[in-house]
Parts: sequence; C-alpha cells; structure tokens
Amino acid sequence: DYPVWQTRVVMIQRCLVPGTRHADEADTLKEVRALVNRIRTKFGHGVIDYEEVFCSALPIDQRLSLWSASDVLIISPVREGFNTVPLEYVYARKEPSTPGVVITSEFSAINSILNGALRINPYDIQMAVTFMDKALTMSVEEKEARRSRDIDFVSSCPSGMWTRNVLRDLRDATSGTNADGTKNVDGEAAARIESVEEASAILSENNLEFPPLDVDAVTRAYKSASQRVLVIDFNGTLVMKEPPGKYLKREMLGTTGNKPPDIVLKALGDLCKDPRNTVLVVSGDTQKNLEDALGNVPGLGLAHSNGACYSIPLPGETKRDWLSYDLGVDWEAVKKTALPILSKYTARTNGSFVKLTHSSLGWTYYSCDPEWGALQASYLVPELERELSAFDVRFVTLKGVVEVVPRKLNKGLVVKRILEEVASTTGGKPVDFILCMGDDVSDEKMFTSVFSFISESNAAAVGSGDSIMEDVSKDQASAPVYAFTVAVGKKKTHASYYVDSSRDVPHLLVGMSGGRIPISQSSSWESEDSKRDLFS
Repeated sequence: DYPVWQTRVVMIQRCLVPGTRHADEADTLKEVRALVNRIRTKFGHGVIDYEEVFCSALPIDQRLSLWSASDVLIISPVREGFNTVPLEYVYARKEPSTPGVVITSEFSAINSILNGALRINPYDIQMAVTFMDKALTMSVEEKEARRSRDIDFVSSCPSGMWTRNVLRDLRDATSGTNADGTKNVDGEAAARIESVEEASAILSENNLEFPPLDVDAVTRAYKSASQRVLVIDFNGTLVMKEPPGKYLKREMLGTTGNKPPDIVLKALGDLCKDPRNTVLVVSGDTQKNLEDALGNVPGLGLAHSNGACYSIPLPGETKRDWLSYDLGVDWEAVKKTALPILSKYTARTNGSFVKLTHSSLGWTYYSCDPEWGALQASYLVPELERELSAFDVRFVTLKGVVEVVPRKLNKGLVVKRILEEVASTTGGKPVDFILCMGDDVSDEKMFTSVFSFISESNAAAVGSGDSIMEDVSKDQASAPVYAFTVAVGKKKTHASYYVDSSRDVPHLLVGMSGGRIPISQSSSWESEDSKRDLFS
C-alpha cells in the first residue's frame, strides 16, 4: 500500500528464545522464519533485519542501541500483560534526543498507560499499515507533544516504585478483611455519592416539555425593570465547553480557549455600566483562570470554586476583594487526608492530575485511557468515602472527574446571597428582573435558589414558583417580578426555559445591552469562521 517506504525503511525484528518451552518455541520459530523468508523473497534481503536471540531479554546496551537508532517501536501482541519495553523506549528518547513513536496493541496492558502511543488492532492489517505510515510521516511537533504526555510519568516510575506500589495495593486489599477472610464493609455506605445518575433520577420528576426562551420577551422585561440581577454560568454557557468526543483520551495536547469572544466581553461591560444591574458570573474553575478570562471587565461580579468565593467590585472598577463562606469544614485537614490518596491514584494513572481550588479537591482523568481512568475512579471514590467519613463533605462524580467538596457548598449558595444583598441595598426597590443561566447539573441549585428567593421575598409572587413572561405593556402597578431560569440545552432540569446551545447566549446578552451582532455572525455561531474567530 505504501511502496515509497520499500527502499527507505528497515524492519528490525529480534526474536527472543528463553528456552523454557522447547516444543512451543520450535513451532513459533518455524512460523516466524517462514514469514521472514517470504518477505525477503518478495522485497529483498535488506528490508528486514531478523535475528534470533537465545535469552529472555536483550542486554541493556543492545536495547539502548536499538531504541536510539529506531524511529518507530511496534508492540502488537494479541494478548499481553505488562511490558516495560515501550516505557524504556520513551525514556531513551527523552530530550535532547529526537522523539520516537510507539505503536501498541489495544490488547496490551501498556496501551492503558501510554497516552502518547498510537493504538492498533493487530488483527486489522489495514489499520496497522495505515498507522505505520502515520508514524513515519508524523511531524516533529506532534512527536514531541506525544512524548510530553508520557515522559514525566515514565521518568518518575522506576521498577522499584512499581514493586512498592504492587505491595502497597496488596496490603490495602487485605487490610479490611475479617479473620475468616470476608470483607468488612460496615459503615462504608454511610455517605452517598452525588453523581450524574442520581441527579438525573431527581430531575426525572420534571417534565421535559418546557418552552424555548423568547429572547424578545426577555429584552422587553429587562427594559421595563428597575432593579436587575443577572447570574450566568461560565463553562458551557458563557464559553463553549470542549466536547470530550467518543473517548475522553485526547489525541493531541491542547484545549479550546476559555475566554469569551470580544463581542460578549463588550456586552458584559455595557451591562455592568448600568447602575440598575448586578451581573455575576459563576464558575467551578479556579480564581486565576476566571480572572484571566473576565477580570478586566469593570464592575463584573465573579464567583469561583462553585461559589465558594465571590467578588462584586464597585461600578467601573476591576479591583477585587474576595469573600468566602464558612462551610463548617476544616479544609486543611481534608487535604491532609485526601491528597496522599489522590497522589497514589495519580501515580498509577498516566494522564491524570489533581486539581485544587479554594474549597474543592478534584481528580481529573480526561486525558487517560477512558476505561482505565473510569476503573481507577470506581476504586478511588469508596476509598475517599471511607477515609473522609469524619468530615462533612460529599463526592461529585462527573465524566472524567471526581471531586470532593463541602456538603453545604453549591452554586445556589452564592446566588441566594447576591440576591439578598442586592435586595437589601437598593433603597427599598425590589429586585424585579432575574436572569439565571447554566448548562449542567451543578447549575440546578442556582435555579432553585432563584425560586426560593422569590418565594421568600416581599416582592410580587411568581405564580406557583415558575418564572413568567408577562407583556410589559400591561399595567405595572402590580410591580411584577420577571424571573427567567434558563438551561443551555434541552434536558431534564429545574429551569423554566432553555436555549439550544451556548452559541445562543451571545445573542441574548448583546440584545439586552443594546448592541447589535454583525450580520456575518447573526445568522449562526456555528460556521467554521465564527468558531475560529469567536471561540478559539
């Protein structure tokens, strides 16, 4: 299929013969020799460098010579346990050496460890040939990116550490057994895990038949109101969330940018200039990332770590004083207990890492082998649950991440606080316009907090708790409260309205701020140019 390589590539094959199973080895050697002779007969003697070595492993000097001279390492067993050869190859090609490419079988254990390797099915010959060509034509930049995924992990895990980890896991597996060998599970189910499945079960009681957001009605209500509060989620709402794809494991390093497009930043700035507005962006991200993206918008309120810390600067200013909650948890003690456990799972799961925010601990495995990462997460959560049972914390398991957070912490906490603060500092004017937007399970508490605030306030009630879209031309003597809780994407939710995607959010914000979206962008945010210009 690729004749261009016939005179430019040599296959080096070393056949190890340990001498422990003479009959099996003789049969295997017979088949291998026949294959080698067939290749040499058809393509010439020089296309393959074949040698039989009667030992269980090549000497280290011969291995290093091979790793230094070769551009691609192919390990394609149909069934194999743990093989350290690919790890050794990656380490031998570390900087300043030029990187090589590893091709592994999807049936080998090493495939779950090396994130930079190309994966093949050894039974699929066409696939194997295609990936060999890809490895031979791969750019230096991509080779370096793939090496960078694995080199730190490989360099920090010598054979002695592997041995210690295995012994530690055996000890951990047997330390919780009774005298008769049965597992002691008393108390392990005391704390429950907050997961996507549980949230879906709760939300399944709601009817999916809820209307799309009428942007014109929101704009009319906004213009008629005298005291407004806008609460907007960050990832997935204000900016597009990077899709995980079919597999969580990334093919290349790099993520989409996390800064809103300029037109959205301008709209937020215009909204914040209006003294009748309080605008708050809530994120589960760190303070630094949130400030890097939005910290230059004067007067914009920010809340990071799922609302654990928030800041509402004075109008027209960007200087921030951050406030936080006392959630009744000694977080330093939680970290002291949890971090050794998280570090243990990070060491055994290449591509995973620990994410620390003000009031949460996260173990992220987006860049790992998806099955291996999910398997490790299933072991991690019960262990954390057991060790942190003395603390008032809960566990959130989402796709690609496990988080430990204070039980009282949720985004609704900061939303309720901001609404109450605005209502108490407006000289008796009630909050008569609320817009709350979010895209995932963690935003549901924001919606319910809006309903709770309205029901508890002295302002006009909002029916039975659902938000309303009243015609602003009606008599305003009744001082209606316009509350719009909006889910990004139609799904099971407590929100009263939905928009199709985060690409609809700019239309709403720009319209409310009195701006206009350029005609080239007004019809769709989905064109390739729009994606590149606005969301890169």
